[in-house]
Amino acid sequence: MARHMLTGSRIRERRLVHGLRQADLARQVGISASYLNLIEHNRRRIGGKLLVSIAQALEVEPSMLTEGAEETLLSALREAGSEGAAPVAELDKTEEFAGRFPGWAEVLAASHRRIGALERTVEVLSDRLTHDPQLAASLHEMLSTAAAIRSTAEILAENDDLESEWLDRFHQNLNQDAQRLADSSRALVSFLDEENTVADNQGMPQDEVDRFLADHGFHFPALEQETETPRSMVAAADQLKSDAAKDIATRVLEHYVRNLRALPFAPLMQAIAEVGTDPGALAARFEVRLEQVMHRLAMMTEEDLGSDVGCVVCDASGATLLRRPTGSFSIPQYGAACPLWPLYQALSQPHIPLRRVIQQQGRGAQRYLCYAYGWHAGPAGFGSDPMVRAAMLIFPLTDDVEGVIPVGVSCRVCTRDACEARREPTILKDGF
Repeated sequence: MARHMLTGSRIRERRLVHGLRQADLARQVGISASYLNLIEHNRRRIGGKLLVSIAQALEVEPSMLTEGAEETLLSALREAGSEGAAPVAELDKTEEFAGRFPGWAEVLAASHRRIGALERTVEVLSDRLTHDPQLAASLHEMLSTAAAIRSTAEILAENDDLESEWLDRFHQNLNQDAQRLADSSRALVSFLDEENTVADNQGMPQDEVDRFLADHGFHFPALEQETETPRSMVAAADQLKSDAAKDIATRVLEHYVRNLRALPFAPLMQAIAEVGTDPGALAARFEVRLEQVMHRLAMMTEEDLGSDVGCVVCDASGATLLRRPTGSFSIPQYGAACPLWPLYQALSQPHIPLRRVIQQQGRGAQRYLCYAYGWHAGPAGFGSDPMVRAAMLIFPLTDDVEGVIPVGVSCRVCTRDACEARREPTILKDGF
């Protein structure tokens, strides 16, 4: 239904909120109750002085009656309505629903956003519990300490004739192990507390680098304008505590500088305006390597590209070197992502560009256009093998297209049935 055709529905809902009868409102604005009834049922258009008079009587701005719900609300409602095994037939009436019942529309959209946030939390926690090396070390420390306490306790329980010297030694060991267990427990609780994790900067060096890049929006105008250098930016970064994180971040920013020199901002923006964000077309325009274009696009703003963008870069082991999430597309922090991603196909087929449309399974399963490419990162020779890396750019799609490939996040949080690539059972139920 056209946006202007919902004005009557909004007038009716606003009138009911104020507790006015049709006859009362019609009398205030100088029209008949029957004519107002036609307006409220969207059978008569309204505008000009009459619209202003009705808006004044209902104590709202005229735009509130003509413009209706914001597009973000409508988008959330459409997303909520399109999920599930069976399509919803009333999607074409989404805007009418938002116009007639704005309060319920906000409640539904808020609930949908909360469910999505909770599902992403489950994904992050599952990824963390499965692959985080620091968490694994903490749990190993706790289990080994508990085993030592149990062993000592069994000796004390089964031997009543221990000499005083040995008895004191066992008691001392028991006390020390109990203290170790208490310390390990407190450290684990602190580690799992996200606020403490951020404040104390615990975790892996790559976590610090991810936080540093995310805080800058993966874009560094100071490097573009040559007012800063990679080393000066790293030295001033509060997110980078460890020397290892600073080293990784320095290499990322030095790579950033090399790519922006090969693809200067102004000419690149002109090329994007002419040929779009297709990495192949841009690489041909600037006569540079395809991976350079992909790295450059991955570190640009949504305003510059005209679209949100995500990126994953990995090495031959599948370990993530760069991760830039986008929209609802989840990227595991510690690897073990879905093997059906084009990223891993490109990794096994270096120098073959891949263009795929994929859709992650789960609530709010949006379609994404992906460009994936693998390349040899070092020189090849008869005495040594080159290092292989791969990158995948991720652009959200709004249009319906054919040939969509269903993929997951990781096996533990994927409900896709009969998947030949599944490595382990899911922890989620279908429809979660």
